[in-house]
Amino acid sequence: MILVCLTTLAFSKVYYARVEPYEVRDITAQVSGEVLSADKDMLGKILSSKPFVVVDDELDRDELISVQEKLEYFRDTLKTNEKILVNLKDALKRKKENFKRIESLSIKSKVEKDREFYDLIGSQNSYLATLKEMNSLKTSISDLRFREKQLKKTIADKSVAAKGFVLYALKVKEGSVVQPGTPLATVADVHKAVVTIYLDSDDLLDIDKKHIYINGHKSAYRLTRILKIADTKNISRYSAQIIMKRPKIFSQMVKIELKEDSNEEK
Repeated sequence: MILVCLTTLAFSKVYYARVEPYEVRDITAQVSGEVLSADKDMLGKILSSKPFVVVDDELDRDELISVQEKLEYFRDTLKTNEKILVNLKDALKRKKENFKRIESLSIKSKVEKDREFYDLIGSQNSYLATLKEMNSLKTSISDLRFREKQLKKTIADKSVAAKGFVLYALKVKEGSVVQPGTPLATVADVHKAVVTIYLDSDDLLDIDKKHIYINGHKSAYRLTRILKIADTKNISRYSAQIIMKRPKIFSQMVKIELKEDSNEEK
């Protein structure tokens, strides 16, 4: 009876792990250029929306202005051509009607009829040429709009920010020349913490019934992520994570125990 009533521990596994930031992210350059500023004063601090690394974008901004000016000019020209096309269409319609009227008239000489015909063909060619120019303008506008998007993205990529993250490491300095893929910084999300442990296969049995003890104290935490595929480094073990509240200091070792109370088994 005493053995049944006592809340002894029927099962216990002990692991040691570090409490790390919820996410550690490496930031690399997306574009090439010279680093104009790299804010070392922000190391260890929470970043705002203000860029902490800025790459030279002067030429990109100049080209963007040029592209936007061309876009405005081409759009105005396209609107003018649309009005011209309406006029040409009306003129072409009337010339077709006139030519049909005189084509069968015997009082009109062949020379006069030919003159009207060539005038009609000229109007048709003017209409088609204007239509062709409009299509060319539309293609140019489409290309410029795409280039505008590219430049805006390039300019945005040259101002590196990571709002809400802590600047963990800064890997460039002012005057450095970077290329796409060049490491710029490492940032960490410290709003939460994560502990990673590596379980034996028998730990996975009835895992939902097991409580997590941290440094000897029972917690309300549960295993958040369990990868039921053996880890490549810790052979025959399975990675599992516990998402926790942020501690005062990260990277400290903690003792993790998975325990199943005997009274729960009953």
